[in-house]
Amino acid sequence: MTGRETAPRPLLNRRLAQFGTTIFAEMSALAARTGSINLGQGFPDTDGPEEVREAAVRALRDGRGNQYPPGPGVPELRTAVADHQRRFHGLDVDPDTEVLVTAGATEAVAAALLALVEPGDEVIALEPYYDSYAACIAMAGGVRVPVTLRPRDGSYHLDLDELRDAVTPRTRLLLLNTPHNPTGTVLGRDQLAAVAALAVERDLLVVTDEVYEHLVFEGEHLPLASFPGMRERTVTISSAGKTFAFTGWKVGWVTSTAELVTAVRSAKQYLTYVASGPFQYAVAEALRLPDSYFEEFRADLRRKRDLLGDGLRAAGFEVFQPQGTYFITTDITPFGEKDGYAFCRSLPERCGVVAIPNAVFYDDPEAGRSQVRFTFCKRDEVLYEAAGRLRRLAG
Repeated sequence: MTGRETAPRPLLNRRLAQFGTTIFAEMSALAARTGSINLGQGFPDTDGPEEVREAAVRALRDGRGNQYPPGPGVPELRTAVADHQRRFHGLDVDPDTEVLVTAGATEAVAAALLALVEPGDEVIALEPYYDSYAACIAMAGGVRVPVTLRPRDGSYHLDLDELRDAVTPRTRLLLLNTPHNPTGTVLGRDQLAAVAALAVERDLLVVTDEVYEHLVFEGEHLPLASFPGMRERTVTISSAGKTFAFTGWKVGWVTSTAELVTAVRSAKQYLTYVASGPFQYAVAEALRLPDSYFEEFRADLRRKRDLLGDGLRAAGFEVFQPQGTYFITTDITPFGEKDGYAFCRSLPERCGVVAIPNAVFYDDPEAGRSQVRFTFCKRDEVLYEAAGRLRRLAG
């Protein structure tokens, strides 16, 4: 011994030291331990279309995708993604150079940020934000700059002046999510036009997470890449999990210019390299389902939104009506409570239901301290049962 001991270096990289186990893992474990209905983590409790599942089985049996698929993704899926962008959004995308298949949207976000952000670059993200955004920005060495969506008149709103004021000479990129998780906000044409004008004026890159593009209940989904000046500076991300209810398949994609896709691929190839081979063929078929599938899917989730929303109001929650996604944000102050963490940790014992405290989605937890998120992508009988249990809160 030298007489002077040095404290051991922490095992976890300091960029990730602030991030522990995700709240979703904690709450899902709590649901399993207590036998509660899990309305926290956003995954359906039924599988998607049978013909899509059978397409995956057929690919497995035919030996398609059982070995490493091509790095950019199988040609069938890249072509289907390009056709989807043209069919639903009027965007022309080259499937050979402007589409990249990823292991879900989460990897796409990570690869985009690792590729495009240098240490010290500022990244503006709409707050509250999906928890992986903060971790991905940190891993890229970026500086997270939140712009907060604020509740007003029963929904959440983006302050465009606040967004403009957040941009500095160090800003590299805007990370945009619409339809927005967790608030359900869908940015309208005027808002998106203002975001596009700001990005062009300040020469910013934009990464847009559009995984809920087919779950818009009020308004419409407009890809930012379709606005003037945005095609060459926008990385658009989507996935199959939310639209087709096969979240475990982890099939996502990036569309952008050839230059931006090449940059993102340079990072992505050192993450998973490739993934989900047989499922890529199945998703290619899923993207070609008739319009009726997408219309019925949206109508069914709108009905479930209203079912759970009515139940939450009857239980006494203040409900912020989502325009899209499959989440409902509520406020617990009508119960005389303000701590969403404590509320969610006690809810399984009180009612046998699990939810997520919104504070985990904020840089400043106080901004979302009294807000709690529920998901409604469950079977009707589960939502009815959950609503019944939650009415215990009303006394």
